[in-house]
Amino acid sequence: MNEPQGAQPPEDSTQRLPVLDGQETDNAGGPGRSDTSDAHEPPPGPGADGGRQGRFWSARRVPAGIVALLLLGLTGLFLYDIVSVRAGRPGMYWRRELARQLAERPLDDTWVLVGAGVTAVLGLWLLILAATPGLRAVLPMRRTHTDVRAGLHRDAAATALRDRAMEVAGVQSARVKVRRRRADVRAMAHFREVDDVTTDLDAVLADAVSGLGLSRPPALSVRVRRPGRKG
Repeated sequence: MNEPQGAQPPEDSTQRLPVLDGQETDNAGGPGRSDTSDAHEPPPGPGADGGRQGRFWSARRVPAGIVALLLLGLTGLFLYDIVSVRAGRPGMYWRRELARQLAERPLDDTWVLVGAGVTAVLGLWLLILAATPGLRAVLPMRRTHTDVRAGLHRDAAATALRDRAMEVAGVQSARVKVRRRRADVRAMAHFREVDDVTTDLDAVLADAVSGLGLSRPPALSVRVRRPGRKG
């Protein structure tokens, strides 16, 4: 079979790409440096913020609002009574009766002791609210950026641990309750040995707890048992 006269042998369409030598420099002057190295800096390690993070402080708007309303009401009543007395009218009956009772009743009277006890309890409650952070349901997470602080709700942490527990072979059901310092896991095993399921759960949940990124990872308490026989 004859070849066409005008046919030319195909030229090699592949071209050799230029190779960047390790000693050559890029536009920034660094040896073999990628252009995206400055745009994506690796996040700092877990200990870059100096250790554990404290709990979140609650605004406590409801107690503050109640105290403010009570103080506003009492202040308004006393102010109205003072203005009424200055205007030549008699003072309110409740204030005159309260002054008389406080003047006549002894200090060991039952109602005086009850009133003092209630006042002391309310004052102690306000002091505790002012000195404690609150928000016990939010677990602080490790700070990977100095200007960002995150927290994880206990229910969300419990859901994540329960989902990981259900991935273990032999686990029929699982219940997880996360507290500030401990995570209680209760599981049912139906076709594997209880000891084997417990060992796998310990390993999987330990990895899951570390993956939550909490500042204070809770200690694990895992219990596995067989479901009770029906009938």
